[in-house]
Amino acid sequence: MSYVLLEDGARFDGEPCGAHTLAVGEVVFNTAMSGYQESLTDPSYAGQLLTFTYPHIGNYGVSARAMESAGIHARGAIMRAARNVRPAVGGAEAGWLDWLSANGIAGITEVDTRALVRHIRERGSMRGGIFPADLVEADARALIAAEPPMDGRDLAREVSPREALTLEPTGGDGDGPTIAVIDTGVKASIVTQLRERGARLRLYPCTVSAAELLDERPDGVFIANGPGDPAALSYIVDELRGVVGRLPVFGICLGHQLLCRAVGLETYKLRFGHRGANHPVKDLTTGRIEITSQNHGFAVLGPGGARTIDDDRPVRWETDFGAAELTHINLYDRTVEGLRLLEAGASTVQYHPEAGPGPHDARHLFDRFISQLTREAHAASH
Repeated sequence: MSYVLLEDGARFDGEPCGAHTLAVGEVVFNTAMSGYQESLTDPSYAGQLLTFTYPHIGNYGVSARAMESAGIHARGAIMRAARNVRPAVGGAEAGWLDWLSANGIAGITEVDTRALVRHIRERGSMRGGIFPADLVEADARALIAAEPPMDGRDLAREVSPREALTLEPTGGDGDGPTIAVIDTGVKASIVTQLRERGARLRLYPCTVSAAELLDERPDGVFIANGPGDPAALSYIVDELRGVVGRLPVFGICLGHQLLCRAVGLETYKLRFGHRGANHPVKDLTTGRIEITSQNHGFAVLGPGGARTIDDDRPVRWETDFGAAELTHINLYDRTVEGLRLLEAGASTVQYHPEAGPGPHDARHLFDRFISQLTREAHAASH
């Protein structure tokens, strides 16, 4: 027997699986029906315990091709019915629970995940832990209390590379753009999408300066996804302000939040976040609705501090970088999902166009960014 304990005292019992260890972090949930390995290896889940709403987790095992980074970043997995499918099934290379054990990741199964998720939806994401039955609750509560809250937490430094890395294109005609990536926890599938479109990538630590980026003379800058509170990353925001307007910029997820802060908007913590592969987002510039993959616990306030956008037309206002326009909204709760700087050549989306896992409705945004860089590089050469 083992149990999940939340910081408000709520307890959910289950059976241990994975590594025989305890784990503490922010307890969140994901509504996707697949992609459990991708989720645990997504750097955006650093410092978190991931609850899966889909009951059967592990049905198709694990494989190297599903890795979104070099290792596991989530601290634990909470499940209703964990499965340890053997490698012979569907190209799997190892069983899910064997993989968790080998990587030292705590798991718990036979949990009433429906009740747990309802509790988080009502009370909000909070700190908690996966604990063995022989650990008394008083000691478990002490461990939870010692865990720093997600508000104000800089986790980008923990997942960012220590040195810059160059990756050559895997597609295109050999004449693609060079993109500087501010790596705050970039997913492998994002890197794959850009390289397949002919881009040469230079991945930088999140502490890179604007001067360093500009000295390298890339064609554009990409700001990655990643974990933690964007309000704690003012050092990145300050450097972004030195780049915007001088190079084309595209940001995804945390990158969206950071660029929005760079133009003067604020961010705030959502009650339980957006994590799943079925979020409808409306492009206010075209009226098109896309089903998107999302993974974030913070969101952007609109101009004037609005938490929701009631207008179905693009909202425009002036910034230090010229006119800005809110371009996308989430149709579940009408929160901000995208921004464009009309004069500075910068844009963002809160969701994940690469969708690893998830629908591919928004992958055209990578095409748009590559086309923008190619077009501007061609114009500059003439």
